[in-house]
Amino acid sequence: MYAKQTARCQRLARYIVDTKSTVRSTAKVFGVSKSTVHMDVTRRLEHIDPELHAAVKAVLDENKAERHIRGGNATRKKYQQVKKDWKNPPQVVL
Repeated sequence: MYAKQTARCQRLARYIVDTKSTVRSTAKVFGVSKSTVHMDVTRRLEHIDPELHAAVKAVLDENKAERHIRGGNATRKKYQQVKKDWKNPPQVVL
């Protein structure tokens, strides 16, 4: 495996473990695609550093288990804002 890929895998994995972030947020921080992050921390890292891979897998499994809760909270927040905007429409001055 290339040295750059190995270093990137380890950087991504350490960031995920330290911050307990998602694949999407990690990709945004590092400026790479979600596919790249996922491939690096699930497949490549397993051969590079098995212990770090196990730690990353635990974080990703936790994120996956909480995914439906985060989605529900985001939807609730959106519709609370819509309701608030509907009750207080902007005043039009002519």
